[in-house]
Amino acid sequence: MITRALWSYAHRYRPQERWGIFKPMQSGTAVEIGDGDYYCQTLPLEQTASEVCPLSLTAPLAPPIAAELEQRTIDLVPVWQTYQQLQERFDYLLVEGIGGLGSPITWEWTVADLAAAWKLPIVLVATVRLGAIAQVVANVSLARQYKLDIRGLILNCVNPCTDTEIAQWTPPAFLSHLTQVPVLGVLPWGQPTNEELAEIVAEWPLDLLWR
Repeated sequence: MITRALWSYAHRYRPQERWGIFKPMQSGTAVEIGDGDYYCQTLPLEQTASEVCPLSLTAPLAPPIAAELEQRTIDLVPVWQTYQQLQERFDYLLVEGIGGLGSPITWEWTVADLAAAWKLPIVLVATVRLGAIAQVVANVSLARQYKLDIRGLILNCVNPCTDTEIAQWTPPAFLSHLTQVPVLGVLPWGQPTNEELAEIVAEWPLDLLWR
C-alpha cells in the first residue's frame, strides 16, 4: 500500500514526470495475487506485471527457500537488467523491498546487500504493532552498517489502529529521537482510493525523499 500511495501522489501532483514501480522479486503467488499484477490492476502504470516484478515464486517463504522447493536458482542478472531498462524509461523508479533489510533474497544476499550494491536510497516502513520499535531500531542499525542512505520512516496501519495505539506502539517523535531518522507519516488502515492515498501522502514532508 505504501508504494501505491507514493505512486498515486506522484501521478496526481507531479504529472510532468514519469514514474515507475519495480520489485526485484516476490514469493507467495500461490496464496495471494502477485505484486506485479496488483499494481497493474490498481494503478494506471505504463508497465507490464513482469516488468514491475520480474521474478515470482509460488511458496509464501523466503525467496531462496521458495526457489529451492521449485528446484530453481535465483539469478539476479535478469532482475538487474530489468531494473536498468526501467531506469532508462522513467524519471523516477520506486523500488519496493522484499521484507526487511535482513530478509534473504539469495543464499548469499539480503535486501540490504542489494540496496547497497545498487546504491538505492531507502525508506523504512514499519507496521504499527507492539514490538515495532525494536524492529525499526534493528533495521536502522543494519542500514547504517551497510552505509545506506536512509531518507525516512513510514508507519503503516495494516489493521485498524487507534491514535492511542499508534502513540504507544510506534510513537513518531520517540522513534525519530531514538533513531535520528525522520518519521514521514502514518498511513491509516482502510481501503482508500488512489486519490485519497495521494491526499494523505501530500501532507508528508516529501522534500526529504526527493533530495
